[in-house]
Amino acid sequence: MVGMAKTGVNDSDPTVMAKVTELKKELQRLVKAIVDDEDCSIETFDQAKEKLSALKELKRRKNQSSLSLKLLQTLTCPEEFRCPLSKELMRDPVMVATGQTYDRPFIQKWLIAGNRTCPLTQQVLSHTILTPNLLIQGMISQWCRSRGIELSDPVYNINDVEGVTDADRDHFLSLLEKMSLALPEQKQAAKELRLLTKRMPSFRALFGESLDAIPQLFNPLSENKSRTGIHQDLQEDVITTVLNLSIHDNNKKLVAETPMVIPLLTEALRSGTIETRTNAAATLFTLSALDSNKALIGKSGALKPLIDLLEEGHQLAMKDVASAIFNLCMIHENRSRAVRDGAVGVILKKIMDRTHVDELLAILAMLSSHPKAIEEMGEVGAVPCLLTVIRETTCGRNKENCIAILHAICLNDRTKWKEMRDEESTYGIISELAMNGTSRAKRKASGILERLNRNINIMNTS
Repeated sequence: MVGMAKTGVNDSDPTVMAKVTELKKELQRLVKAIVDDEDCSIETFDQAKEKLSALKELKRRKNQSSLSLKLLQTLTCPEEFRCPLSKELMRDPVMVATGQTYDRPFIQKWLIAGNRTCPLTQQVLSHTILTPNLLIQGMISQWCRSRGIELSDPVYNINDVEGVTDADRDHFLSLLEKMSLALPEQKQAAKELRLLTKRMPSFRALFGESLDAIPQLFNPLSENKSRTGIHQDLQEDVITTVLNLSIHDNNKKLVAETPMVIPLLTEALRSGTIETRTNAAATLFTLSALDSNKALIGKSGALKPLIDLLEEGHQLAMKDVASAIFNLCMIHENRSRAVRDGAVGVILKKIMDRTHVDELLAILAMLSSHPKAIEEMGEVGAVPCLLTVIRETTCGRNKENCIAILHAICLNDRTKWKEMRDEESTYGIISELAMNGTSRAKRKASGILERLNRNINIMNTS
């Protein structure tokens, strides 16, 4: 690996470029929320500030390093040290199946885009495992040292592959091959892959490099389902292995976009052991960190089994299920799906039972932007439930979410005004929030009071 003394940020470093792009997209989303939603929370402003500060720091480091980077770019780099894809000095040279060498980030991008050929030779790759080219790496290091370019320790992305040996790679491939053999071999291989991906980041990285690895991992679930049914222990080990892979950001897109993954995770939500179902929900939650994955998961029909599992109320699963539903409902189209699939009634019943109130109120607040959700809330007694939560809870965020939902009900369902007015006359909790709540809670509570008082004035004048 090559580095410049005092170099902080490299324009052409794919990791840094990806981070900048991610920060800009997130900042754009947050600013849009602030501009478009007059009721956005204080947390949205804080998050936008954090993203802006992170971008500013990257810019500062880039400016500090520009002189060193310019020096590196002016040096005559031997052609064999340049990546055929990026045309730049390789930082992490690796070989593909044909023996050609590329810089790891650029060949990974080529493979993840769905290409199965060597970019230089156009030969079909027999496999997609990437092998470090230690000879070229050593030659690059020597060339840099001879020109006074300071060497630094290797810096890998989140799927750290440092320390992977040929024996590790052979073992990895042998385990994947066993996933296509008889049930005993499948079970042994799945259990070992589960343990290895939990303990060794290098094995997670190997999955990320090989486009065939995830389909091979899932082979027993798709194969056995059509023949003799899925063995529950095997299913649990496979699903948990995918959870281990999905924890790392660089794997999320690849895992979710492998065609069989989300359907089999959805099936696991319905038919597995409670541990399997919980880990399937946790995997969907982890994958849904990406907006593109949120849309994929929503379209797949995964919300209905998540809501069903929430309704069942297994304590082991509740946190992961609620987190997955919350993440998915951050995009508008999934809110409609959640409402259609019965989320409102299930969530309100859990809140009435005082089960995971914090997470479920946050979901309900998001769903309250949907007209059908407001209608259902009126039918199942949401108003007295939410007013009681406001009285009982000491959590400012819970009070804020409750009053936000009540405000949406107040705007869309006049039949609930009397309940709110009676509650205010008896306890004065809406007035209390209008004076002492969070800034958002104050706005919502004041909006309710204004509407209720206007209604009283109209009644008095008539």
